[in-house]
Amino acid sequence: MEKDLGKYRMSYQKNELSIDSMSENPMEIFKDWFAEAELHGGNIEPNAMTLATVDENGMPRSRVVLLKKFTGEGFVFYTNYKSNKGQAIEKNPMVCLSFYWHKLERQIIIQGKASKLPKNISDKYFESRPDGSKLGAWASEQSMVVTSREYLEGELKKYEEKFKDAEIPRPLHWGGYLVLPEVIEFWQGRPNRLHDRIKYTLQKDFDWKIERLAP
Repeated sequence: MEKDLGKYRMSYQKNELSIDSMSENPMEIFKDWFAEAELHGGNIEPNAMTLATVDENGMPRSRVVLLKKFTGEGFVFYTNYKSNKGQAIEKNPMVCLSFYWHKLERQIIIQGKASKLPKNISDKYFESRPDGSKLGAWASEQSMVVTSREYLEGELKKYEEKFKDAEIPRPLHWGGYLVLPEVIEFWQGRPNRLHDRIKYTLQKDFDWKIERLAP
């Protein structure tokens, strides 16, 4: 089977990036870009991001997860610690996050180190989730092979019964990660494939080095 996609063409021309007009702090730019994505990005979930990890055999793997919080310090997401991503982070905490907001013709690529959040913070976020999501965290052994859909639904019913008249606690194998950025690249589409790429690299004194990259 073969399909030629070479005729797909799009001219990017909605905006531009200039180092002189950009903040010295990339987290401030992220905040502004995210706000624009919420208002004008056309995404149902502007907080959807691709998380890339590398396992102990050097095999990369990427998947879409949801950003749940960002601060001046970094980026927070939640998952099952026993999942493929959780096991990969346990062996190699260096990860890559990427956002793509196609209507704004923008990407952000973030490289950094992931570490588990304190238990009390994961507990607090878990408490804010709907009961169905809480039960799903108990019912699903994420990334494990299962026999059927019916098996999953049976597990869900089991935990519905178990916690029928009780608070649903956070499973110890489920919680959050904080990604501390070391490199953040802002990408703005431009005509003729001469895209603007501005890279911020964290220095030992915690200042950010700012550079323009060729597209």
